[in-house]
Amino acid sequence: MLAKEIFSFPHPVNDYAARAVAGMVSVMAIFTVVFQLGFMLPLLTLGFAARVLTGPTLSPAGQLATRVIVPMLGNRTKMVAGPPKRFAQAIGLLFTLGSTGLYFVGDNSIAAFGLIAVLTIFALLESVLGFCTGCFVFNLLMKTGIIPTTICAKCNNLFD
Repeated sequence: MLAKEIFSFPHPVNDYAARAVAGMVSVMAIFTVVFQLGFMLPLLTLGFAARVLTGPTLSPAGQLATRVIVPMLGNRTKMVAGPPKRFAQAIGLLFTLGSTGLYFVGDNSIAAFGLIAVLTIFALLESVLGFCTGCFVFNLLMKTGIIPTTICAKCNNLFD
């Protein structure tokens, strides 16, 4: 497999797989916050980094979703645009990076777990309701011209 293939993000994305990954993130994040599991923060960060850089290719949650969970659901597909999903993963990466830094460098576990609690809400919205907050923000940024419409022509009318 070429590096270009590994370090790519699928477009389009199966929404069922994305929601399964969000469900796994929700469970991990809930346990992290409830039990104050600081060691989980770098693991959550690595998962988001893997998904931003390679989609499901190097992400254990992405692999589980695409190879096990979606087939268990009968290989259901609902294809959605990839760039907004990658943007959402990047937001998750920022949240987990910030949380990890606050916990290990800033010695501020309250703020660190607070960020993960917010991330949990976003992940639950995606997994349970199918509402991708990052995708919604991506679309708003496209409408305001901050993200050029050429990045994702299929995204222009996602929330109209």
